[in-house]
Amino acid sequence: MKRIEKLLVPTDLSDNSRRGLLYACSLAAENKGALTILHVVNEFAAWELYCGEFTFLESTTRQAWPADRVIAEANLDVNRFLEPHLETLKNIPAVNKRLVLGSIAEQIVTVAEEEKADLVVMSPRRHRGLRRIFSGGITDRVTRMSPCPVLSVAPPLPSRPWRGALLPVPFRWPRQRPVTI
Repeated sequence: MKRIEKLLVPTDLSDNSRRGLLYACSLAAENKGALTILHVVNEFAAWELYCGEFTFLESTTRQAWPADRVIAEANLDVNRFLEPHLETLKNIPAVNKRLVLGSIAEQIVTVAEEEKADLVVMSPRRHRGLRRIFSGGITDRVTRMSPCPVLSVAPPLPSRPWRGALLPVPFRWPRQRPVTI
């Protein structure tokens, strides 16, 4: 079996992606491998409403932030996201943090190729509505395009009550009825 030396963990700074980060940290610590934490900055974060006095009413008032400012803001967010896990990250021989601007799935695949990652650890979201049905989720797209294996770490589903689920309807236990004397 191939030894996992380089792991890539894309994060969207959500609690769900925290699960993938912790799993990748444990894999990197066990294998004494390098861990790259990737955050793809949203293109829409690069736009703000430039408001002077009453200029917010005009449609031409949208201006882009400079890319370095967007990445600097995202860097602060990533640092805040990683603060609770600093002790865990100290157990890993090499930890890199990368921030890129662009399309999420394509950037994850590009960074996996550049870093020559052995494994990409992702945390998919469960329910995404119609967008997921028509275009698939980000994890699905990365899995199809990635040059290396992709491990999907999802939170467990809550268990449903099992009583009566194994027996067909006609063979269930009879109901307890009060006896009248």
